[in-house]
Amino acid sequence: MLDDQALLQALNSTPVADGRRQDLWRDDDVMDRWAREHGGLGGDEERRWLRTARDALQAGEWGTSAEPRLRRVLAGVRKVPRPSASGIDWHLEVPPERRLAVELVLAWADVNERMPGRLRPCENPECRLFLLDRSRANTARWCSMKTCGNRLKARRHQARARETPRPE
Repeated sequence: MLDDQALLQALNSTPVADGRRQDLWRDDDVMDRWAREHGGLGGDEERRWLRTARDALQAGEWGTSAEPRLRRVLAGVRKVPRPSASGIDWHLEVPPERRLAVELVLAWADVNERMPGRLRPCENPECRLFLLDRSRANTARWCSMKTCGNRLKARRHQARARETPRPE
């Protein structure tokens, strides 16, 4: 099963650089490397399913409809209990080329169940990254304080400084 870090890597694979959206998963070698690092096989079909899942999850987090694509990714998938020495293990029944995409969707569902409202887009409108807020107060707003947070705070400060009349 994929963890929170793998989920964020997938969601954040379409950053903005120099004002333009990039797709890090456009490069098949980069994507196959990510897939193999997370127990995947690599290959055309797995990449297609992963991109579909990633795009659906991003759309869902941005507030647009993801349901049709998620239905496609999850069609016919089953979790089957199997007795083991430690109790019951749950085995995922899914075609091998779709397994990693399904695990990505399940990781997203798990995060939203364990930490509702904590996975969200960065509040910088020029950024396409997502954050998982682990702060106690659930107040994180930016993917990175160093980049987006400081940049937006500086812009707000400059805007206030322009609006405030200077004493003569």
